[in-house]
Amino acid sequence: MNHFDYKNGELFCEDVAVSDIAKEVGTPFYLYSRATLSRHFKAFDSGFDGIDHITCFAVKSCSNIAILSLFSGLGGGADIVSGGELYRTLAAGMDPQRIIYSGVGKTEDELRYGIKSDILLFNVESEQELHRLNSVAAEMGRRAPVAFRVNPDVDPLTHAYISTGLAKNKFGIPIQEALDLYVQADGMDNIDVQGVSCHIGSQLTSIAPFVETLLKLKKFVGQLAEKGIILQYLDLGGGVGITYDDEEPPHPQEYAEAIQQELNGLQVTLILEPGRVIVGNAGIMVTKVQYTKTNRGGDKEKHFVVVDAGMNDLTRPSLYGAYHSISPVKGKKTEQQIVDIVGPICETGDFLAKDRVFPQVEQDDLLAVESVGAYGFSMASNYNSRPRVAEVMVSGDQFRVIRKRESVENLIHGEAIPDFT
Repeated sequence: MNHFDYKNGELFCEDVAVSDIAKEVGTPFYLYSRATLSRHFKAFDSGFDGIDHITCFAVKSCSNIAILSLFSGLGGGADIVSGGELYRTLAAGMDPQRIIYSGVGKTEDELRYGIKSDILLFNVESEQELHRLNSVAAEMGRRAPVAFRVNPDVDPLTHAYISTGLAKNKFGIPIQEALDLYVQADGMDNIDVQGVSCHIGSQLTSIAPFVETLLKLKKFVGQLAEKGIILQYLDLGGGVGITYDDEEPPHPQEYAEAIQQELNGLQVTLILEPGRVIVGNAGIMVTKVQYTKTNRGGDKEKHFVVVDAGMNDLTRPSLYGAYHSISPVKGKKTEQQIVDIVGPICETGDFLAKDRVFPQVEQDDLLAVESVGAYGFSMASNYNSRPRVAEVMVSGDQFRVIRKRESVENLIHGEAIPDFT
């Protein structure tokens, strides 16, 4: 459930008309419902009531500090993949002991920053990373808390670009090779082995891959125990999907029940890394129609709706061929045609929807692109020298800008014309 609804033919976010926000902040902009964010976080987290667990929100999916602060206040932690994300989470007031650091390419400076910040765990993804982390920790006179991200070779049955648990993916350590690495790490002076981590992919619409993964992890934890390595944490990752079009993902409660059942008997604290399932349907992008046009060739014609949001603002349709529902902000017009909804970027691949049956719209109409809370703004860029858009949050009958629209001056910040002699 989300809090975007039509009232008398006009789209509202909670108790605020979307068109009123557009008048004040301009378009395009991302819009989040605080009530939806809170509801989704609580729905996911409460499924694991009764067992030791930490819900570490996947910061890469939606990294605005206002949203991170909200989840922190609800008892959440953070799953981060860069030093910049660590900076964001700390700026949002997140407890470092609820932060876990994943990612295949952590630099020395990033490892040092994580140790200095006293985070809960580093999810180590290679033998070389382990040795680098041990060396950095030794220089600092510290012991680094470690879980290894193991790759269980489980097919998540999702898009190839967001699959992370197969042997051919770059992530993690093959589970059949991980045992020796744990034994090696356990003997290091500046490494504190505390957990095991796994993440098989994103936008999963079946529980079966999660259960298969957990069964493999349980067996592996038993093998470690036989070597005298007792773990405190089991990080199962995230990946529960949402409905964009006609998908039927499991309800978070159903997912939680299946995990709890298989977890029975393991004396560990469970770590979860939800992202999309919490924020995906909590955000929309509002864009304005600039032009409508029809290109004709022979006996064929192609209809276009040109809007002011492009692939730099929302890259998922161009990158993944991802589907997002799009609706007029005002009115439910009945006359329809097949259109491509495209942006202003100088690329043929710049589109929000292709061959979509859509109500006929007019110049300056507002459109709402739905389910963009995850991997929407966080993947935005300045391509074609376009300032990134504003982010706005609604709470009840109030709204606040939580990220100002960039100016053209922002585009050249840090650049310089060299004076070579």
